[in-house]
Amino acid sequence: MNIVQIEENVKQLIHKIAQDELNQQNFIYELLLAYGHRNQSIGRVRNGERNLAEDKENSVFWKRQIYFKIAKQDDLHGLIDQMKNEKRTESNKIRFLIVTDFKTLLAVDTKTQDTLDVPFGDLAKKFDFFLPWAGMEKAVYQGENPADVKAAEKLAKLFDEIKADNFDEDHLNNKDNLHQLNIFLSRLLFCYFAEDTEIFKDKQFTSAISKSNKDGSDLSSLITRLFKVLNQASEDRETDLPDYLADFPYVNGGLFKDDIQVPKFTRKSRRILIECGAELDWSDINPDIFGSMFQAAVDPQQRSDDGQHYTSVPNIMKVIEPLFLRDFYEELELAQDNPKKLLEIQQRLGKVKIFDPACGSGNFLIIAYKELRKFEMELLKRIKELEIEKTGQLSKPFSVIQVCQFYGIELDDFAHEIAILSLWLAEHQMNILFKDEFGDASPTLPLKQSGHIISANAVQINWDNICKIQKNDECYILGNPPYKGARKQNESQKNDLKMIFDDNPDYKDSDYVICWLKKASWFIQNKNAKFAFVTTDSICQGEQVAYAWRDIYLNGQEIFFAYDSFDWKNNAKDQAGVSCVIVGVCEKDKTNNKYIYSEKSKNKVIGISPYLKESNNIIFLHKLDKPISKILPKMVSGSMARDGGHLFLNKSEMEDILHSNPECKKVIRAVFGTSEFVSGKERYCIWIDSEEKLAIALNNPKIKKRIDDVKKFRESSTAKTTKGYASIPHMFAQRAHKNVTYIIIPKVSTDKREYLPLGFMQKDQIITDLAFGIYDADLFTFGILSSKMHNIWHKTVSGRLGKGPRYSSDITYNNFPIPTFTLSQKEKIENAAMNILATREEFLDKSISELYDPESMPVKLKQAHTELDNLVSTLYLKKSLKFEYEYIDILFNLYNSMVDKND
Repeated sequence: MNIVQIEENVKQLIHKIAQDELNQQNFIYELLLAYGHRNQSIGRVRNGERNLAEDKENSVFWKRQIYFKIAKQDDLHGLIDQMKNEKRTESNKIRFLIVTDFKTLLAVDTKTQDTLDVPFGDLAKKFDFFLPWAGMEKAVYQGENPADVKAAEKLAKLFDEIKADNFDEDHLNNKDNLHQLNIFLSRLLFCYFAEDTEIFKDKQFTSAISKSNKDGSDLSSLITRLFKVLNQASEDRETDLPDYLADFPYVNGGLFKDDIQVPKFTRKSRRILIECGAELDWSDINPDIFGSMFQAAVDPQQRSDDGQHYTSVPNIMKVIEPLFLRDFYEELELAQDNPKKLLEIQQRLGKVKIFDPACGSGNFLIIAYKELRKFEMELLKRIKELEIEKTGQLSKPFSVIQVCQFYGIELDDFAHEIAILSLWLAEHQMNILFKDEFGDASPTLPLKQSGHIISANAVQINWDNICKIQKNDECYILGNPPYKGARKQNESQKNDLKMIFDDNPDYKDSDYVICWLKKASWFIQNKNAKFAFVTTDSICQGEQVAYAWRDIYLNGQEIFFAYDSFDWKNNAKDQAGVSCVIVGVCEKDKTNNKYIYSEKSKNKVIGISPYLKESNNIIFLHKLDKPISKILPKMVSGSMARDGGHLFLNKSEMEDILHSNPECKKVIRAVFGTSEFVSGKERYCIWIDSEEKLAIALNNPKIKKRIDDVKKFRESSTAKTTKGYASIPHMFAQRAHKNVTYIIIPKVSTDKREYLPLGFMQKDQIITDLAFGIYDADLFTFGILSSKMHNIWHKTVSGRLGKGPRYSSDITYNNFPIPTFTLSQKEKIENAAMNILATREEFLDKSISELYDPESMPVKLKQAHTELDNLVSTLYLKKSLKFEYEYIDILFNLYNSMVDKND
């Protein structure tokens, strides 16, 4: 559930209370549901199974969650203070204290000590106070967790000092040296975490390293000796060990197995090392966030170069919820009264494998592990309740989920070490929660195998050798692979794509992330497996669709859920400004339910096309050099100047030239790109298409200087083609203009517009390469392109620039299907197109942008377009349509039939 939905849920709840549509005793349950708590859990609280309050009609006491009371006294502050001071509030780890008399609401967050004091009707304005109920800690929603930030910055300083004291550039570039340094840092992180979370004694590691010389001269040997001790059982240790080393427990698990070269320390680096333990509380560190933050702090450039970004917890949940987690909870709901089925579900958990083939520092694996453990605890609670009801006795619960069920591949060595460590830390945190709930848990030490995470290039290795799927296993592949568009790939990445595409030239224009889509598709074939990736939205737009998805569908697979384009917010030090989608893929017929999600909605659909639109039809558009619909004339890009800006004039510059030499009007024309056409902004250019006009231009000093500046600009260019145009500095480099009236089509529009804004231009008006032109156009073409039918096609199949659809002549226009039609139908569409142009003339004070703003579009113009839409629709079908996917299916069906006919 996202914050937009939550805010709306809270608004509706407050409205129901105000209108007496909801009993006040039900308020707290509905509030919990508004934030995404499971119906099953709230049902048990509502029925009193989990409500430990004495007055269950007016109070709720839910362990680890809330202590709520409907106030029967005027002193709300006194009541909440009394609740806060009760011993059971702390012993049951209550997160939120809430009291209300339905005029005022008070709340306390016991974790952050934040307080809320608002009029009851204003609760929706402060809905973010309770976001932790939705899995969004305030640190995540508002910014970075201070503990994570402070730890990352402190360790980054330590890293810098160690590098400076131990390595020159050549030594640090040595792969073995760097690997040993990475292992050393991951061991440090474990020791700090261990001494603050009861794995070690309190501050045991910090105390031990504090016994070294103040100048740091013996600290390296002390730590080397300690690492050796942590890898030895007590019976294998030296008998003469000092107590401060002998007191450390046996860790094992592979973390301390290998001997490594511990770096040398100075007085300064020793001080920072001790401060990291003494000044920070590592129990507050979030392994899923901290790993990526520390990684970014240590080497921010490498992550950018690899095209990778760090994904926040809410975005990870957008992947794992529809991929597998929601199904588990639905099964739990159905089996909640059947102990046998509940146990079968738990046994399934032991067969689940989670595989992230671009795991970074392990965020996806960690969150998936935590969520599966949380689910298992819910399941075990229900089993416990049923056992008590039936026999009055209780068997000892245990977890079947192990970190060795989690697999990862990561190119960066340090990230891969952090991922292994973070899984260990997450396991310990979940064991503590398990112990709080059930009174017992698996011992943390000695450590066990911590996942199968390797450092390698995921594109170049066989995934079946990393994650072996056995009978009865179910595997979920997930993650956030590196993006890197075709023009930003380095040679290695381009070679990876070449290999994946088996040398097919399509690889040259493909995003790097397509390597992971194709390999995941190969991996899940004939297995009980699915995959879902966060990825740049470009793979579901324009020509990329064919490159990314054609083979996946040929493999007998389909998209079973998708998250529409959303802005990426994450917890890295520098947030990545990326527009993303999420796609989930499985073999056909493996799921009956398909959903398209957005920030505001969840829609069940009949099918999902690779363009992430609801559709039963699957098509892959390729670039065409001429329209598939032969009735359409040729579309071309406008004229390209390549002039350094010297051939363009603003209004005052144009007036200044004409004031001194009116004859120059012959060489100055109005010019339009998308921006000028849509906004109505005046702009001009020098346009010379004859020797006579060139003589006029050169006779004007101001124009002559501009022509000379163009020549200098082109001669100084490193591009061979631009240099060649230096011989014609008075002309645009590439000229598409014809002296006829023609249609202008903006290259970029916005999603908000219901219609593509286009228009007729006069023969003396120039368009730049920032717009398209149709120079042999007629009213019928204008009418077709102005219709809602065409704009739906455009928004579906075109690429995007930011949030706006980017029109393409060879994808959008040349592939647009038009059915056969009668002369009468053509004439009616031409008349409707003329009516639109005539209606626009009535609003000359408004720009195209204002005319086609859906919130302010003149009613008369809207009516003219509706008339045109009805006429265009009759070309395709006889009845009117309700849903956008119906238009898309009709267009896709027609396109497929036209392709078949042409073949």
